[in-house]
Amino acid sequence: MSDKVKIGISIGDVNGIGLEVILKTLSESSVLDYCTPIVYGNTKVSSFHRKALGMSDFMFNVITQADQAKPRKANMINCWEEDVKIELGTSTEIGGKYALISLEKATDDLLSGAIDALVTAPINKQNIQSDTFNFPGHTEYLQDRSGSKDVLMFLISEELRVGVVTGHIPVLEVPHSITKEKIVKKIQLINDSLKKDFWIEKPKIAVLGLNPHASDNGLLGKEEIEIISPAIQEAFDKGIICFGPYSADGFFGNGTYKQFDAVLAMYHDQGLIPFKTIAFETGVNYTAGLKFVRTSPDHGTGYDIAGKGIADPTSFMEALFAAVHIVKHRKEQESLLSNQLRSGGKIIETAADVKDDAN
Repeated sequence: MSDKVKIGISIGDVNGIGLEVILKTLSESSVLDYCTPIVYGNTKVSSFHRKALGMSDFMFNVITQADQAKPRKANMINCWEEDVKIELGTSTEIGGKYALISLEKATDDLLSGAIDALVTAPINKQNIQSDTFNFPGHTEYLQDRSGSKDVLMFLISEELRVGVVTGHIPVLEVPHSITKEKIVKKIQLINDSLKKDFWIEKPKIAVLGLNPHASDNGLLGKEEIEIISPAIQEAFDKGIICFGPYSADGFFGNGTYKQFDAVLAMYHDQGLIPFKTIAFETGVNYTAGLKFVRTSPDHGTGYDIAGKGIADPTSFMEALFAAVHIVKHRKEQESLLSNQLRSGGKIIETAADVKDDAN
């Protein structure tokens, strides 16, 4: 029995670059030293992409269920048997249909404990919509499947970690969606994730404002004074080391982000534009707050380059390694807490305890 982490991989849109970055990643033998990958897809579809990429020598170990996965092999579970029409670089109903089948079967195994984590290749958020997928993206779908009360879109890299208060919603709705309670919850999720998933003992978190120049003391809006600052204070009073609100342009422009373990942005583009500018090739999308571990590359389906063999697999590879590391961190922490319980040692359970210990 191998003790390597089992990483499930959903293939995303079959007409995009998902399978290309998967194949390139799993063709690196060193990857198989760290985990046992299980791709949820189809050998015929994989063969089409392998031929298009000139990777005909690459072979999957085909299995019917996760417990048959072999270490040091790239394993694949056939999720369907019928032939699929592939139109590289094109958004089609078929592309969305089989992306969802892959995702559903991988999530089933994730929820049952058959795999330790899930890495999702990019989907098209429009063509995947169906009776069973009525969500803005992976994050919301997985939150619903897991029954998690609150989650956080958390973009991570060596240089920067960014979470967002509001995710995939129109910009017009952002101000009305920001509340003190929601900000406090997101700060708490970041703090908990940094401790549990990244082993940062006393995280330091920056919170951005909503308006230009963080409203210039209320001149350009009231959200900073009436909502964001009170939320920061409440989180700080609970023992979380957090500061702000910062003006987003200056905060990233002068490198202040380097002084913090993570940043909470108010809306999608406020956080993701600087993140992708700083860490586009190595960035990973991690969903914090779930009961399980899920990561993905920080890029989309890449229709414009699909089948050309030029897609960079770095972000996908980083997503896979991040999933492995987070699973191991969680297991090590569970073991540590279990040992502390048996030995009667002190376990810090609340934010107030953390604050008391820091004083």
